[in-house]
Amino acid sequence: MRQISKVLIVGGGIGGLTAAVAFRRQGLEVDLVELKPEHAVHGVGIIQPGNALRALDSLGLLQTCLDAGFQVDDYVYYDENEQPLGRIKMKRIADQNLPAVNFLPRPALHHILDSAAREAGARIRMGLTVRTVADGDARAAVTFTDGSQGDYDLVVGADGIRSEMRGRLFGEQYKPRYTGHGVWRVTVPRPEPLTYQSIHYGVGVKAGLVPLSHDSMYLLAVTNEPGNPWFEHAQLADALKQRLAQFRGTMIPAVRDNLSESSNIIYVPIEEVILPAPWYRGRIVLLGDAAHASAPHIAQGASMAIEDACVLAEESARPQSVQQALERYMQRRYERCEFVQTFSRKLGEEGQLSDPGQCRERNERYRQLYSGQAVLARPHENILSAPI
Repeated sequence: MRQISKVLIVGGGIGGLTAAVAFRRQGLEVDLVELKPEHAVHGVGIIQPGNALRALDSLGLLQTCLDAGFQVDDYVYYDENEQPLGRIKMKRIADQNLPAVNFLPRPALHHILDSAAREAGARIRMGLTVRTVADGDARAAVTFTDGSQGDYDLVVGADGIRSEMRGRLFGEQYKPRYTGHGVWRVTVPRPEPLTYQSIHYGVGVKAGLVPLSHDSMYLLAVTNEPGNPWFEHAQLADALKQRLAQFRGTMIPAVRDNLSESSNIIYVPIEEVILPAPWYRGRIVLLGDAAHASAPHIAQGASMAIEDACVLAEESARPQSVQQALERYMQRRYERCEFVQTFSRKLGEEGQLSDPGQCRERNERYRQLYSGQAVLARPHENILSAPI
């Protein structure tokens, strides 16, 4: 007989909403609280590689995400002068009949997950969070910031990279670490020929174009940002233009030259959360960025949160104790998430080389690696193709 029947999820982002759907699919009672009084989704686009598509399929959400997005199989790599370094057809992880990657707007994904969680029967309350948690042998007694109370078999911290739940469990020593890089994103019109993701390697900056729909795409730029600077909104357009100045050709310059103060540019520093195992104490457990926020260089942050949610729900529904469920969750998730963090960090460091000679050597190495590749299973794709 299973020992988990009622779950509290703290946080209504990708991980929290996916968890709400996953727990309800397993027949568990779900409450979700979100500190924000209303959903104000900040972000441009979400990349869903094959392992994320596979997890979403297990929840019945795959087709809805595909209908809202733009699917590709190809990545094309360029140098700063828009000279091709190679074109690869990525591995189809989820299924040979499904695309390798789905791109969709961040607000669209939030709407899909929120709607699915509510339709599945999750009780979602906005504008409040946890005030206190008393973790007992039988249940966790929770008091919320509006004074209401509840008892739960499991409390899930899915409250993001600056997780208060993480601080409650492990103190302040596991705050986000700045990596020295920042990422810029802005949605712009998509030219019809762009039916793939492009990646452009410069000196100290990597830029890309990602199709989101038949009409839109977004530009991303990862840049070296010593000192972790802060930018006022009015500064963003000029600052991004300066960082893209080295790119020649037509693709990146066409976007760069049309940026203005009215462009909805989003800049965030790239940070990591390095939390050793286990990610739980007693009946309280973390998932997603609260436990293992990683750099975005292999586009796996949201995917890891989605996988976390599916695995935690599966283990919680098995006939085992809470302790056994959380131990199994860690066994299935820790090594995989640690790999994503490490691989993404290394790829980011290589992509952000600031010495021109080293950049030329890197680009030539990529040219040789990608030349003539019909299908290239990159190291992370091979590992992440394994079932969760």
